Amino acid sequence: NVEQAARELIAGGAGVIQLRAKGVDKMTVEALAGKIQKICASAEVPFVVNDYPEIALKVHADGVHIGQDDGSLEDVRAIVGDKVIVGRSTHSVEQAEEALLDGFDYIGFGPLFPTPTKKGRPGIGMENVRAVQGTIGTRIPVFCIGGIRRDNLAEVIEAGARRVVVVSDLLGAESISAAAQSVVDHLEKAE
Repeated sequence: NVEQAARELIAGGAGVIQLRAKGVDKMTVEALAGKIQKICASAEVPFVVNDYPEIALKVHADGVHIGQDDGSLEDVRAIVGDKVIVGRSTHSVEQAEEALLDGFDYIGFGPLFPTPTKKGRPGIGMENVRAVQGTIGTRIPVFCIGGIRRDNLAEVIEAGARRVVVVSDLLGAESISAAAQSVVDHLEKAE
């Protein structure tokens, strides 16, 4: 239940909600995005649509996230304009630096670990997290992504992460809100 999951993530303190629905038809993605956007707007939590700038614009999402092969920032801005946040997935220090120079509003950096949400993409490890956080992260938000769970979160924070994306571990938890609160608590202690 996507709507209930969004509500529970917000109740647990999630700072941003992203809809990522690989392999789902666009009409379904748009319908889900419209529902989640309303939930996020009422809670004043930013909502980001993955892959579909047209859908982000149509449902009045706060942002859109694109991968390395999903076109340029200019292409996305031509659709969504200048008021929508645009993020880019990055898998190396060089890609992170390029995203900053291109003018993206934030980046996802990873996947740090192999993850079922990024099939076929090996984990990049954590050796560059501190460097990217210390350079790129002082200019735009850096969200570490990929295989991050409550049981490895301390290690990710120790590597220098200050923002993380957690998917499977939260959505599969007995209590999504309690699991999300646990992640938020760990991140706040690291500040």
